[in-house]
Amino acid sequence: MENLNEYRYKKAKEKLERIKSFYYNLLTYCIVIPLLAYLNYLTTDIPWVLFPALGWGVGLAAHWMETYGYNPFLGRDWEERKIQELMSDDEF
Repeated sequence: MENLNEYRYKKAKEKLERIKSFYYNLLTYCIVIPLLAYLNYLTTDIPWVLFPALGWGVGLAAHWMETYGYNPFLGRDWEERKIQELMSDDEF
């Protein structure tokens, strides 16, 4: 039973680190993109700020999906189901 508690603690700590990493990424995005937009406004009429905003935004969305286990192609708990399936297979 103690092993199970240690395992669950380790998994919870890993999940917390992923969540913190996502929020740091989001916070940085919310600070940097407006600064780039202001710089864009001051320097030129070409809206180049859209490229880093969209690129980073796509990366941020992917980070969110990884952090919260959302997978639009395989489902939310596909990985866990597959692990259970492989563990129950006698030939594996």
